[in-house]
Amino acid sequence: MFYLLGALLAPLRVALAFIVLFLVWPFALLQVVGLSEEKLKEPLKGWRNSIAHGSVYFLSRLMFFLLGFMRIRVRGRQASRLEAPILVAAPHSTFFDPIILLPCDLPKVVSRTENLHVPVIGALLRFNQAILVSRHDPASRKKVVEEVKRRATSRGKWPQVLFFPEGTCSNKKALLKFKPGAFIAGVPIQPVLIRYPNSLDSTTWAWRGPGVLKVIWLTASQLCTTVEVEFLPVYHPSAEESTNPTLYASNVQKTMAQALSIPATECEFVGNLPVCAVGCLRVALEPQLWELSKALRKMRWTPGGNLQPPLSNGPERLGHQELARWLGLAHLEVANGLHTFFQQDEEGRVDSREVQLALQALEGTHSPKELTQLAFQLFCEQQTELEEPRLCQEAFCTILRLVLGTPLADGAELYATLGGIGIHGGLSIGQFQDFTLNHPDYAPLFTTYLCPPMPTRGAPIPHSNGSLLNPPKSKAD
Repeated sequence: MFYLLGALLAPLRVALAFIVLFLVWPFALLQVVGLSEEKLKEPLKGWRNSIAHGSVYFLSRLMFFLLGFMRIRVRGRQASRLEAPILVAAPHSTFFDPIILLPCDLPKVVSRTENLHVPVIGALLRFNQAILVSRHDPASRKKVVEEVKRRATSRGKWPQVLFFPEGTCSNKKALLKFKPGAFIAGVPIQPVLIRYPNSLDSTTWAWRGPGVLKVIWLTASQLCTTVEVEFLPVYHPSAEESTNPTLYASNVQKTMAQALSIPATECEFVGNLPVCAVGCLRVALEPQLWELSKALRKMRWTPGGNLQPPLSNGPERLGHQELARWLGLAHLEVANGLHTFFQQDEEGRVDSREVQLALQALEGTHSPKELTQLAFQLFCEQQTELEEPRLCQEAFCTILRLVLGTPLADGAELYATLGGIGIHGGLSIGQFQDFTLNHPDYAPLFTTYLCPPMPTRGAPIPHSNGSLLNPPKSKAD
């Protein structure tokens, strides 16, 4: 029955839904066409807004209905814009979650500036008067914060703003750490819970889960998909929470997690990598070295087997083909995906020292002490022969990123704490190894992450067919 629906019903549903999506386009444009940027900075009113709002609402509901979302159950009462200028929704588990805009009466959203150039989506964002953030403009985030504050404190002049505070999709088994953007204004917010109470979970689109097309196909193959939206009571921040958005976000996360009967975690995504907080660092849940080991085994690269002679002293930049030749891979194009495991420059090249350290760790024959000594030797700097070699901040952060998956910015404060910023201008080998081998929080991580689990003896090794290695799936929201 499922395969029959997948073969017959799913294609028809998807085709009709896309037709309706394109019908939304002219009504979305109707509201904003001919208006100046100055007028778009204020909430729109009048006949065009009434016609466009009603038409977009109806067609959006029809589109989701055609995809199989026949039931939208609503529990609780939505607060007015005066009671709660901001809505926060969780768990964010799928690209279908924007369906909750319908029971929320199409609130304003926050989106990436790049989405303005996407057909239909760009028109809908202009219609929505969305708050836009650019990942390439450092000043953009500050402007977004100011705009959120302006709308949230407009005393009901602006419609409510909806946030997905997790910032990316999860598998609904726990709440990711909430980002503070929705809480910076310090105004009351209303938590909104999203549930998909169906016998088969076909909607979840999370890290290492099914891709976009498979999720759409699985969902459109169901006779009926139900979504449940629950409005929790308005959360009024305390005086301390009003001035501390991180605390405010954490407390709201715990409240929502309790209502969902799932854990509230400190895990979050940095790019496409899930990390959790350990001390003052964010650390990858699954080490990149382990993922690199799996990728290399798929290419039939064996530790110590195809490895070419060491690279020359000093840092070099390796392109895709250079890396493939150095590894002795038969098909040069399969190395494209390997670059995602290392830090890349603007031209997509990687640092040869990172590659050397990673491959030595994958050998499985070196102790953590030997590997940390090698890391220091590869990345240290020595001004003169009389001076002791030192590890600069950039090199220290690069090692943390490679081994622990730690974002580069996180290592700066720890580097200063360890004595890296001082009269000597860097960490000595003794300071570095004392941190990596003896620190109560981080030494166990280095010991574990530098020793990837070896495949079970006798387990078949997948054959390389020369196909491209797929890089990790992007989870940008």
